[in-house]
Amino acid sequence: MRTATLGPKQRVESLAAMAERELDVLVVGGGVVGTGTALDAVTRGLNTGIVEARDWASGTSSRSSKLIHGGLRYLEMLDFALVREALKERGLLLERLAPHLVKPVPFLYPLQHQGWERLYAGSGVALYDTMSMARGHGRGLPAHRHLTRRHALRVAPALRKDALVGAIQYYDAQMDDARYTATLVRTAVSYGAKAANRARVTGFLREGERVVGARVQDVEGGGEYEIRAQQVVNATGVWTDDTQAMVGQRGQFHVRASKGIHLVVPKDRIHSTTGLILRTEKSVLFVIPWGRHWIIGTTDTDWDLDKAHPAASSADIDYLLNHVNSVLAVPLSRDDVQGVYAGLRPLLAGESDATSKLSREHTVAHPVPGLVVVAGGKYTTYRVMAKDAVDEAVHGLDMRVAECVTEDIPLLGAEGYRAMWNARARIAARTGIHVVRVEHLLNRYGSLAEEVLDLIAADPGLGEPLSAADDYLRAEVVYAASHEGARHLDDVLTRRTRISIETFDRGTRSAREAAELMAPVLGWDKDQIEREVEHYEKRVEAERESQLQPDDQTADAARLGAPDIVPR
Repeated sequence: MRTATLGPKQRVESLAAMAERELDVLVVGGGVVGTGTALDAVTRGLNTGIVEARDWASGTSSRSSKLIHGGLRYLEMLDFALVREALKERGLLLERLAPHLVKPVPFLYPLQHQGWERLYAGSGVALYDTMSMARGHGRGLPAHRHLTRRHALRVAPALRKDALVGAIQYYDAQMDDARYTATLVRTAVSYGAKAANRARVTGFLREGERVVGARVQDVEGGGEYEIRAQQVVNATGVWTDDTQAMVGQRGQFHVRASKGIHLVVPKDRIHSTTGLILRTEKSVLFVIPWGRHWIIGTTDTDWDLDKAHPAASSADIDYLLNHVNSVLAVPLSRDDVQGVYAGLRPLLAGESDATSKLSREHTVAHPVPGLVVVAGGKYTTYRVMAKDAVDEAVHGLDMRVAECVTEDIPLLGAEGYRAMWNARARIAARTGIHVVRVEHLLNRYGSLAEEVLDLIAADPGLGEPLSAADDYLRAEVVYAASHEGARHLDDVLTRRTRISIETFDRGTRSAREAAELMAPVLGWDKDQIEREVEHYEKRVEAERESQLQPDDQTADAARLGAPDIVPR
């Protein structure tokens, strides 16, 4: 197996290769389910291609709560099968598939009632741990524990004393969702898949009733390709219905979009050594450790406006602040908020009008010959969704196809990660990079950190941090463009790094420096650098304006004030 590079040259070659020879499977959609499907298909020996209209993970898969979890609240709904499945996947990701990207994270659940609540909540958490261990994938995570109020306040001093009578602490896991998805697609390419982002499906190829491929527009180069495939998998998430409309029908199920927003605040604003999970009138609220920050979320409201750029309104932000402040001794204000992001969950529509009641389970269908649709689900169970989608596609292939093997396929960077982690002090001494920086690289790239270090060895100036975002090295910006498929400044500041939500300036002070680092890799001239910076600044300005608006309609109108595609 070779390490895949998603540079500009490889992208053009992949589009040409997909158009040259019929594929076994073409995946439409570059989120976690689509990229997972591509990896599943190619590791079964199928000739596989994947296209994404914008950037990898640019939709829901970069805007989640960034948790890999079993779904503790689904136990309360008695959805034991979903929890059991998700806990197995959590264990696989932590232990085998992506230990460099998926990490344990503690949560504290404050108890507000004496007696019965500890028994009720404690039973649920105990069952959660037991189900995890029963699947054989509970190692590496500490068991839950019961805390007195005094002990809980030592662990989380930020809590108001009258906000709890005791607490339960348990563990789940987290990851950087966009980075995980980008690593998935690189892993698929390393096994032979062809992949191209900024490649939009404009229609399906038909022979009678059968779908036999797709027309794909190269959004960057302007060309159009006819890519033929024996089976096409529609993995477009909240765009499922729109994609289905291209074949003249909605399909066998309907996907509704539920908006969830998150706030990012500096670590010092909440004095705690653990994350928090709080019950709200509709669902639960998480306060999640995130490096030098906290992520607070999420909301759960119906959304039927622009899917590409869901907007957070002032009311959304107030909702989260009000709920988290109900338990904090020192309340948060708007001035404490560094970043805000909004994402859409693809929920399978049911009888209920409340999106919080819709199913997080997934569905796979074969609405017309040659076209498979997969929708619903949750990030944690992407691998199961991908397996089911490929299983369905295999029924339409006139060949014997191997069973799914992704349970045993580590993602790029996993192999050798633990050995490199143990040797991080020696790596720091060898490279002259501080050990804290080496740890940062290992937890973002795993053993692929050596490729980033090679860039620094060739140009020591790349070993310096970005001047206005010193969590990230200059080399990481270059690597994003040369190896990880970043095509625009927005791709780097929003998804390959998280500068857009981790700095008070939302990345505007880093924009020019990052664009100038990307320019040699992508062949930008001075005019294109200016366009990239201007586009990014307008995007941030539009997002800030949307977050001052009172409701979804006005927030959506303000967010759409910035153009979507950077002109070339």
